[in-house]
Amino acid sequence: MESVYVIGVGMTSFGRHLDKSIKDLTRLAVDGALQDAGVKAGDLQAAFFANCVQGHMEGQHMLRGQIALRAMGIGGIPVTNIENACTAGSTAFYHAVNQIKSGESDVALAIGAEKMFSADKERMFSAFTSGWDITQVEENKKRLLVLGQGMEVPPGTTSPRPYSIFMDVYAAKARYHMMRYGTTQRQIAAISAKNHAHSQHNPLAQYRNPYTIEQVLEGAPITYPFTAPMCSPVSDGAAAAIVCSEAGLRRLGVDRSRAIRVLASVLRTGVDREASDNQKAPTLTGGRIAYEKAGLGPQDVSVAELHDATAMGELNHIENLGFCAFGEGGIASERGETSLGGRIPVNTSGGLESRGHPVGATGLAQIYELVAQLRGEAGARQVENARVALAQTSGGTLGFDEAVACVSILGR
Repeated sequence: MESVYVIGVGMTSFGRHLDKSIKDLTRLAVDGALQDAGVKAGDLQAAFFANCVQGHMEGQHMLRGQIALRAMGIGGIPVTNIENACTAGSTAFYHAVNQIKSGESDVALAIGAEKMFSADKERMFSAFTSGWDITQVEENKKRLLVLGQGMEVPPGTTSPRPYSIFMDVYAAKARYHMMRYGTTQRQIAAISAKNHAHSQHNPLAQYRNPYTIEQVLEGAPITYPFTAPMCSPVSDGAAAAIVCSEAGLRRLGVDRSRAIRVLASVLRTGVDREASDNQKAPTLTGGRIAYEKAGLGPQDVSVAELHDATAMGELNHIENLGFCAFGEGGIASERGETSLGGRIPVNTSGGLESRGHPVGATGLAQIYELVAQLRGEAGARQVENARVALAQTSGGTLGFDEAVACVSILGR
């Protein structure tokens, strides 16, 4: 198996890019990654292009990667289009890494780009509706929303404005965790406040205003226990990573001191299980395999970027990945263990809640952040002596779990 290195990363700011197309965002992120690596577009031998909603929003259902990359002069190489819900960017990274491991290429590109924001709110929010089995919508709702029953929802805590049905699903799962383990709304709000505090130091983040826990709790309601600051926004943006082999490092004359080793990249889908069976969640099973491949454990991770479509998502995943015991995620977060300067800093970029969540680009934005951390180039959000970094994304809903999850581990 070839050793694999990340040699270049690039990213646009996340937010509302009404004046830019998918082609524009792709060019900005890829050019940034090429410049960071010190290589040329002609050095790329394969590309994996992640995008989820261009077909829904613009009608471009086919050849998305070929079209976006050809517009910036990249052609004549294998280009694979990837749509894998919120793990699409991570899946592109996973396949680029395995392209190198197989020996098929020395240099490969993973790129995720998305334009999601629209003045047509109904169209914008309906982009998410296929994130579960659309032939069983009522069954999905019945199975998942019942998880939140048994906890009284305070009056005035549901938004009168439209929002994604998945916020109701996430909220039901949050209430289930609260009833099972005693997790509090304040502990969930502490995660959100922490991520907003981190994002003020990230110049590419969509939101850069810090919040206190009280301000998070006082935010506009979405659906209990979530307020707006606890939920990821709709975003446009792109992120890219270039990976290469040992032979590629030598051939291209890459600065080895800035090359970051890929220790593991694991992709897993969920399985049928009972709601109470934590041990079959794909992030948990994928994380265990990733730790085994890397020869490391949770205690070795210096910094992590986790999928926090809501603050509750981060709480679930610090438990799934062994950063704390099940039922203790809220306590650990409220203590500051996942904050900068804490035991295991999580979402130093601000996470999805603050950095933004253009779904096809999110996983590669995590790689961008973690490469900066491992190089010691993260500025005011730098984790001291960061040596090992973990990225996790999850996408869609199937059964009681995310449908798919990806866990990657990087090392300096």
